[in-house]
Amino acid sequence: MSKTILVTGPDLDPSAAQLVEDHGYKTVHTPPYADSAVISEYLQKTGAEGIVSRMGRLDAAVMDAAPQLKVISKHGVGVDNIDIQAAADRGIPVLVATGANAVSVAEHAIALLLSCAKRILPLDAGLRDGRWEKPGFAGREIAGSTMGLMGMGAIAQATGRMAKGLGLTLIGYDPYAPDSAFEELGVTRCDSFDELLAGANVLSLHCPLTPQTRQILNAQAIARMPEGAFVVNTARGGLIDEPALLAAIQSGHLAGAGLDTFAVEPPEADHPFFAEPRIVLTPHIGGVTRQAGARVGVDAVRGIFQILDGQPVAPERIINRKLLAAAQAEPASMEK
Repeated sequence: MSKTILVTGPDLDPSAAQLVEDHGYKTVHTPPYADSAVISEYLQKTGAEGIVSRMGRLDAAVMDAAPQLKVISKHGVGVDNIDIQAAADRGIPVLVATGANAVSVAEHAIALLLSCAKRILPLDAGLRDGRWEKPGFAGREIAGSTMGLMGMGAIAQATGRMAKGLGLTLIGYDPYAPDSAFEELGVTRCDSFDELLAGANVLSLHCPLTPQTRQILNAQAIARMPEGAFVVNTARGGLIDEPALLAAIQSGHLAGAGLDTFAVEPPEADHPFFAEPRIVLTPHIGGVTRQAGARVGVDAVRGIFQILDGQPVAPERIINRKLLAAAQAEPASMEK
């Protein structure tokens, strides 16, 4: 039995790496954004029993190449790079680090909003180019505006708390969240995504990328938003129809967007967003802080060893728990 944990991407925080060492295991890292074939090669070479998933896709072929694999633990919460059904079919739990990076991502969402609304980047560039653009400048307050939260998980709630401190009113849509998630924060619950769009001067996306949410913010959805609204996305780039967003900003219907994610990462060097100064862009680093990295890394590693040691794991951390239960029930029903 191999005493190896495979990490698909960069080094873990030292506290997480120490936890691996304390359990008598070692970590092996794939190159950043390795493809499935490379990850499969590393799994076969190392015999790793667990994966900390950071970058690169884990599909059925990867899992089939590693019959010794017992657990996949996401370094974060977004699992669109993991085939959770394939994992369930093979009896592999997929864990997430729920809430561990919420504060960091929320801070980044607010930073993107303020950068857009206050036009920080173009004003900074103008000043550096020798322009003093105060004459004729008209800024914009965001206090008194309404922020729409798409999704009401830990990151959305942290974003909402910060937004309230800036004087924004909160509305939200999440058909899966309990009423308490809205009530505790004073968020008005919307009955539909359309209702959320119509009321949001700022739309902040915090939902997972699924077949149902892919490109949910398309041209038709954007048209329902108030004129002059902003879009902030610290979730997944695939939630947005990128050409539609660009067209809405160029037409003036939207005032701008702050984006930490792209539909394809890294984006091509000639991505059209780069030529639009009303879009503020960062390379998917909202949760990449020293503090969040420590919490997420430790949670991810601890979950792996809980599974390997047969210890209980909080049900909400096992993202494919229902799929696992269904996969386990199916053979039993066939035997009857």
